[in-house]
Amino acid sequence: MADQRLPTLRWAEPPDGPVLRLLDQTRLPAEEVELTVTDVPGLVAAIRSLAVRGAPVLGVAGAYGVALAAARGFDVAEAARLLAGARPTAVNLGYGVRRAVGAYEAAGGSGEVAAAAALAEARAVHEEDVADSERMARLGLELLGELLPGGRYRLLTHCNTGALVSVGGGTAFGVARAAHRAGSLRRLWVDETRPLLQGARLTAWEAAREGMPYTVQVDGAAGSLFAAGEVDAVLVGADRIAADGAVANKVGTYGLAVLARHHGVPFVVVAPVSTVDLATPDGAGIRIEQRSGHEVTELAPGVSVAPVGAHAYNPAFDVTPPELVTAIVTDRGVVAPVDHGGLVEVCSRSRSYQLPSGNGMMGA
Repeated sequence: MADQRLPTLRWAEPPDGPVLRLLDQTRLPAEEVELTVTDVPGLVAAIRSLAVRGAPVLGVAGAYGVALAAARGFDVAEAARLLAGARPTAVNLGYGVRRAVGAYEAAGGSGEVAAAAALAEARAVHEEDVADSERMARLGLELLGELLPGGRYRLLTHCNTGALVSVGGGTAFGVARAAHRAGSLRRLWVDETRPLLQGARLTAWEAAREGMPYTVQVDGAAGSLFAAGEVDAVLVGADRIAADGAVANKVGTYGLAVLARHHGVPFVVVAPVSTVDLATPDGAGIRIEQRSGHEVTELAPGVSVAPVGAHAYNPAFDVTPPELVTAIVTDRGVVAPVDHGGLVEVCSRSRSYQLPSGNGMMGA
């Protein structure tokens, strides 16, 4: 995070009680402003508005949210319920909530000692995310070297997967950053990512700060880049990975996977094992968040780009089947080919990941 003046998320303890301070991503790139959250409903609102977003950091936010409720004497069980349901597709959010609740209950389930235990666990999730980011960047760069000997990569990415989705260096963007720092990045193609422009607003902002060679493109231009032979690999993140390797990510990802397969280009997903959901058997079991149609029909509140009353289809995510994924880079190793056995293997290497009972293929 050395390239950012403000961290994505931090715990603070002013005189009037503990708070969470979030870098408000809805205000970027125009300004860097912190949003102060004093209770769980406020944190839920920040998550739903995308003031804080991205799979790994949502896990950290969920854990700190439980700690905040405990420290301020709120109902921890209700806080956990609200947080876990704030963004249904993002499995990391529930992962962080469960970690902090587990520590809280193990320490007695009430009082200062339990609250301190929840905070300690949240800080552990925070520290693990930093370390996970570093490992994924290293493993991802090694994988690129195996897939594309010679370096000078032209990489295409979708949405935002950098330091803004993490308290560390991020996921897919972290690999691109590592390639840049190694002198191996020729060009980063940045999908603008409709309708909220997380690519143009956030990924480009991070790339500029790193001095990376990057170009923003409209999402619909990706096909022409592949056809022209201008893409060496696709790097994307994930919000949930099912037990069979199906990947839920920002809508538009599936189309990139189809293009990559047609053109013989590696399609690589970068995500920590906390994003893997072995309790959901396949992509059909992943609940896809539907967002307001106003995000599609308006450039800004009151600035319409569609006729009044126009219907809009606005899923936040789509699902890419495992057969279109070349590899999944996790903090515990690379899964290739992508299948259930490989995911179970990498998850079993994490002490904090709880494997589901049975064969891991039960319903969510």
